[in-house]
Amino acid sequence: MSVSAAAPRPTPTTGWRRRARVRGDQLRGSRGGLLALSLVVGAGTAGAAVLFRWLIETFTRLFTGHADYAAVPGAANPHLPALGRWFVVLTPVVAGLLYGPLVHRFAREARGHGVPEVMYAVARNGGRIKPQVAGVKALASALCIGGGGSVGREGPIVQIGSALGSTVGRVVRVTEPRMRVLVACGAAGGIAATFNAPLAGVFFAMELILADFTAQSFGLVVLSAVTASAIGRAVLGNEPFLALPTFTVAHPSEYLLFALLGVVAGGAGVLFTRVLYRVEDLCDALWPGPEWARPAVGGLLLGLLLLALPQMYGVGYPVLGDAIDGRYAIAFLLLLLVGKMLATSLTIGIGGSGGVFAPSLFIGAMLGAAFGAVAHGALPGVAGPVGAYGLIGMGAVFAGAARAPITAVIIMFELTNEYSIILPLMTAIVIATLVSHALSADSVYTLKLRRRGVDLTAPAPESLASRTPVREVMRPLPRPVEGGTPLRDVASRLSGTSYGVLPLAGADGRYHGVVTARAVSEALAGGRHEVEPAEMVTELPERVRVTDTLDRVLDALNQSGVGGMPVLDEDGVDPVGWVTYRDALTSMRTASTG
Repeated sequence: MSVSAAAPRPTPTTGWRRRARVRGDQLRGSRGGLLALSLVVGAGTAGAAVLFRWLIETFTRLFTGHADYAAVPGAANPHLPALGRWFVVLTPVVAGLLYGPLVHRFAREARGHGVPEVMYAVARNGGRIKPQVAGVKALASALCIGGGGSVGREGPIVQIGSALGSTVGRVVRVTEPRMRVLVACGAAGGIAATFNAPLAGVFFAMELILADFTAQSFGLVVLSAVTASAIGRAVLGNEPFLALPTFTVAHPSEYLLFALLGVVAGGAGVLFTRVLYRVEDLCDALWPGPEWARPAVGGLLLGLLLLALPQMYGVGYPVLGDAIDGRYAIAFLLLLLVGKMLATSLTIGIGGSGGVFAPSLFIGAMLGAAFGAVAHGALPGVAGPVGAYGLIGMGAVFAGAARAPITAVIIMFELTNEYSIILPLMTAIVIATLVSHALSADSVYTLKLRRRGVDLTAPAPESLASRTPVREVMRPLPRPVEGGTPLRDVASRLSGTSYGVLPLAGADGRYHGVVTARAVSEALAGGRHEVEPAEMVTELPERVRVTDTLDRVLDALNQSGVGGMPVLDEDGVDPVGWVTYRDALTSMRTASTG
């Protein structure tokens, strides 16, 4: 009986599965597939950003009766007029009762500001983030901010987008390096859609999440950020985040003021980091009860702070804008600066969910505006408008806290669409970063991980796969299939192998590639004649050399989608052995247990 006669007739179900498998292989292995995945992640993150902002506004209206309570600080809730402005004491408590159990039960990674968890997932966990993190983070952060939590929405959307990118990578089963890139695509898309700042999203992802500027990953992250920004602009509008007053550097000596602001802002960024974690330590020491109840009980303290300083309610962008416009006195600007440090630290310390990106911008705006007011009063012929110093302070404090100078420059430029401020920004931001490095070994993000014993600046622990050379696990090369062998005979040979793949030699006797059971069966099932030569279904997997280690081999097996492959000589020409998944994994299991 011929092989073709014995082969089962394909059913619609098996045909669908075969097409799905082929498409999955294309998405995993081809550049076009990766481009498509980056587009999917960018579009998905944009949708998540729009939904997240809607959730924040919805919960804010439910808790306060206003779209943004920071825009009307001290106003009464129209739904609870009898309480007057005292209702703000209760809103963090009610919000904590909702998001505290949610985070504790379903995704404890959603607690806090989120970016360190993404950095850890990329650097130490292969980019794997639990799928439920996206939903839990969105709900918990929206409840926290809507209920008065003095945190930002950018950190959460970075974690939400990164979780979406990781989930897409898991569904398609991409390799770890590509999974990391998809996580960075989600982070970039989140920043791009939220701030209407695609370049800032790209550099945030490359500078903080990936810490890698390879050409391929950069291109994919750019594509995801552009997609997210385009969708965000279509839904949320295309207006600049902040309007900068007319600004020019009237005198070169003003750069000395920018440099001095950079020094002060760098110190403020480090101070914010230290206050944040000191308050968190204090909350840890004082809280004896279950973690799920901590946000509600601690919310009472936050509510009292909001009663005294209602400008701290939520993200606080209206207050930031008023400071940039020069509407506050110097003393009140400094009060808002200290209040934001305490309110954000308390929100995180009691177990709240939200980012520290926006609070660092808020603190920088207050510091810069106060500095500009002092400079303008002391040197009216030299200092520029107060608003310009406020914007420069925003970028400089963020750079001092996050150690991301490129992102700081780009995001402030995109937030204002004003090029004239670039040189002052660069001056202050670079100096702030240098001061921050001099004062502290960690940023606001890496310190959280170092406190857990994780140092991202140290080399990753060497894995067993990276220490084991492939020559220790490879087996002798199977007898190659000659290129002219009929498919029916190849099918017979393949049926006797446990890994469904054999090397193929051309007419010259040299290695030309491999032939797989999958390719042969699809050719026969598709009506290809059984006497056609094997060379018609030749595949060329990624080249593995005898000098490679198992981590490189496993990556090549994953990308090629085959169960085994030849090990080539040092020149990558002639096969000298054979390696399979089973060989590699068995060797690693034996070494780890023995």
